[in-house]
Amino acid sequence: MTPAPLPLVPPPAFRLGAFLWKLVLTPGAALSGTVAPALRAALGPHLPPAGVEAVLALLCFVAMSGFVTVTALVLTLAERKVAAFFQNRKGPNRVGPWGLLQPIADVVKLLQKEDTVPRAADRPVFLLAPFMAMAATYMVLAVLPFDRGLAVTDLDLGVLYITAVSGLGVLSILMAGWASANKYSLLGGLRSAAQIVSYELSPALVVLSVVLFSGTLSVQGIVERQAAGWNLWAMGPMGVVGMLIYLTAGTAEINRAPFDLPEAESELTAGYHTEYSGMRFSMFQLAEFMNMFVVAALTATLFLGGWQPLGPLAALHIPGYLWFFGKSGAMVFVIMWFRWTFPRVRVDQLMTLEWKILLPLSFLNLIGVALWTALGMK
Repeated sequence: MTPAPLPLVPPPAFRLGAFLWKLVLTPGAALSGTVAPALRAALGPHLPPAGVEAVLALLCFVAMSGFVTVTALVLTLAERKVAAFFQNRKGPNRVGPWGLLQPIADVVKLLQKEDTVPRAADRPVFLLAPFMAMAATYMVLAVLPFDRGLAVTDLDLGVLYITAVSGLGVLSILMAGWASANKYSLLGGLRSAAQIVSYELSPALVVLSVVLFSGTLSVQGIVERQAAGWNLWAMGPMGVVGMLIYLTAGTAEINRAPFDLPEAESELTAGYHTEYSGMRFSMFQLAEFMNMFVVAALTATLFLGGWQPLGPLAALHIPGYLWFFGKSGAMVFVIMWFRWTFPRVRVDQLMTLEWKILLPLSFLNLIGVALWTALGMK
């Protein structure tokens, strides 16, 4: 009896290439749930479980690193162009057409800078601090849904996870300030600790109100529940108030002007990263720009429907990831608008804003959302 011919199984490289090409063309359709299950299904028949997980971790890290690098380069150029617009000047216009290659020139310059470590510094902690600044950003990006199913992973407790890991940023700033053996750096680190710890309370209460209204802790679930209407208006007046509180407190939490007291150059030279140079300095700047994007993306996710289209425009079939990046870009512009409009506040004004204004408003907003939900106003 002639044995049946063996089925032709494409090599792993072909299967992975076909999957990635489909992912580029139709991100939502290429993924079943999240990126991780789809990759496991593609590589599972050819690699042991440990090998699949290793390849998955490497691909996710490479993809996130590429995304972080490109996004930071775009944001640095956008920051300069927006600043020039508000200050009635041209901004970068020498390197490349319309100055578009200025971020590349900045990277080349930073690569040539000498990497110095102060003689009295706590060397291991000093060297580790910039990497800690980036770690929190990577961890938050892992659960952000860029489109339906387009996320590294979807945790059932995604909102709780984001709230927990976003606090790691203050640890890197404290490490940099303490290890630098510099009084300016130490003062910047201590200011940052007081500021970030204080301004974690209001965003946490606002996020809790969104969770209460949505009935889920999953970030993807919160976006999917906004299909009938974005939380900005579905939550009634509490949606507008919550978004304003979250955007204001988030701007303060990432040390952006007018709340950039930890690195106030007129008082502390450069604050906690005074002693850093070259690529280690650039890692702190990279983390700052990515944290700005994270705050903008979370604002878009929690209140503006994430990748969900605006009701009347759903018939245009615009890809979800374009909606997500469009909304996030709008929020990034608002954060930059803050920076180039308002002067830096004093320390006492900063704390008064949080403890006497934003925090009580956050509690009232949470109570309002609870009543709104209990009365069936969803």
